[in-house]
Amino acid sequence: MGTEISTMEILKTTEVANSPLGVGSNISGSEAVLKAMIAENVQTIFGYPGGAIMPIYDALYDYQNELNHILVRHEQGAIHAAQGFARSSGKVGVVFATSGPGATNLVTGLADAMIDSTPLVCITGQVFAHLLGTDAFQETDVINITTPVTKWNYQITDANEIPHVLAKAFYIAKTGRPGPVLIDITKNAQIQKFDYAGYTKCEHIRSYRPKPIVRKEYIVEAAKLINEAKKPFVIFGQGVILGKAEKEFKKFIEKGGLPAAWTILGMSAIATDHPLAVGMLGMHGNYGPNVLTNECDVLIAIGMRFDDRVTGRLDKYAKQAKIVHLDIDPSEIDKNVKTTVPVWGDCKETLPLLTELIEQKEHKEWLNKFNEFTQKEIDAVIHEELNPSTDILTMGEVIKTVNELTNGDAIIVTDVGQHQMVTCRYAKYNQSRSNITSGGLGTMGFALPAAIGAKFGAQERTVVAVIGDGGFQMTLQELGTVMQSKIDIKILILNNEFLGMVRQWQELFNDRRYSFVDITSPDFVQVAKGYYIDGQRISKREELKDAVNKMLQHKGSYLLEVMVGKENNVFPMVPQGCSVSEIRLS
Repeated sequence: MGTEISTMEILKTTEVANSPLGVGSNISGSEAVLKAMIAENVQTIFGYPGGAIMPIYDALYDYQNELNHILVRHEQGAIHAAQGFARSSGKVGVVFATSGPGATNLVTGLADAMIDSTPLVCITGQVFAHLLGTDAFQETDVINITTPVTKWNYQITDANEIPHVLAKAFYIAKTGRPGPVLIDITKNAQIQKFDYAGYTKCEHIRSYRPKPIVRKEYIVEAAKLINEAKKPFVIFGQGVILGKAEKEFKKFIEKGGLPAAWTILGMSAIATDHPLAVGMLGMHGNYGPNVLTNECDVLIAIGMRFDDRVTGRLDKYAKQAKIVHLDIDPSEIDKNVKTTVPVWGDCKETLPLLTELIEQKEHKEWLNKFNEFTQKEIDAVIHEELNPSTDILTMGEVIKTVNELTNGDAIIVTDVGQHQMVTCRYAKYNQSRSNITSGGLGTMGFALPAAIGAKFGAQERTVVAVIGDGGFQMTLQELGTVMQSKIDIKILILNNEFLGMVRQWQELFNDRRYSFVDITSPDFVQVAKGYYIDGQRISKREELKDAVNKMLQHKGSYLLEVMVGKENNVFPMVPQGCSVSEIRLS
């Protein structure tokens, strides 16, 4: 994640901010953990108790009026819920889990959060310090296991370390390029009484520079390239959202008249119907943005990392273009695509500097080219997907109906698969932090718990979880969390009775050799009713609008299962091993 963080340097640093909170004496390590949560303005914690973290849960009994704890049904559900919370709220998500299997059940979520730059602080309990390394009951070396999938991790064996280590954990998680932090606390440190001198938020760590110094000469060079460009093209990712730079980004593209396309995680940084928004990049992205990547003369990448799903074949990616890359993480510059001008820094700072130097332009002819490609895509793919001529329901028309009834104001949380690609292609958004999905890791089972967390992070907004029949069965136990927490989320299952994305690949590239993708599902509506959640199943077009409206208007959580075409494919598609300009419309 850019600058390597030295544990020893972090613990040696003494820089502090704000005045100490809750000064007292002789409190337990567990209580110090909870005081840290309150000082960091944490309101919601997702977790699951167990033996090694029991002292913290015992202390939590007395803090229930100040800290809202959501009991999940599996630790993976806890960390995905914390991710959803962080993504919808812009705050740090917090997780509690016990040692051994409790800690290892967090690993998938940590990897997901790491690659998608989601700020989390995970607290795991650990066996007594004197038992470390003895293969004690539920002992696992969680530090070495999670080192590759955390921005920082640390094991506490002495309660005196708790306040300053947790202060640094929150600071590291949320600053610079955000990411997950895990703090493992031995049971003796949780029980240990110590002289508590209060909690001081961290604002600086000597060995850690979250934001690189902005080099003005690169801003000048970038502006010169943009001003000279005849066919400039902006591609933007989640860095715009993480940097809270949506307004600055909008001013930048509007002044330069710059066509802009988003990665999956960048989606919703600007309204999807903005005149300069030309669609989604990537394997199942829009036709124009993919093809014209290889025709632009200046490519301006903002807060994105040139993932392989965006670039296709690197040796055939934008070779004709000069590349300007704005990113807060210097390690991303030149990692995959050679940059002409690197612009290091937080885009909330760099974009206004760049906007000031670029000329007011429109690039009408160039923008019209994107519109022409859009029309080709409408004729070849989109019209039939959204307005099918057969009796079989498509995923696209379901998402179109959701758009119509939510007016683009809902948070949509997607799982992973065909339904994810269709939703990201056709969903409409008016405000930022509306599209929540597992991008880099592609974690099936993400959506249901992430939707729970997203609702806690943005309780005033409608949250719709769009899930496939395969992914839903990976974490459907979290319906118990929905039931107990009484959270109001809308669960939309698009059921094609297949592991659809794998089936599509097997159809196109393996001669329809459907190897173990035909998945049988339970009666999802009856399963939901077992958790006291209302719902219905539909399969006919004439039922669709009323059913979606009923789901959205229902007070409380609701599950709607829609039976869609079994062998419908998602197009356009850039086949693996091809360049983005070789995108197929069918």
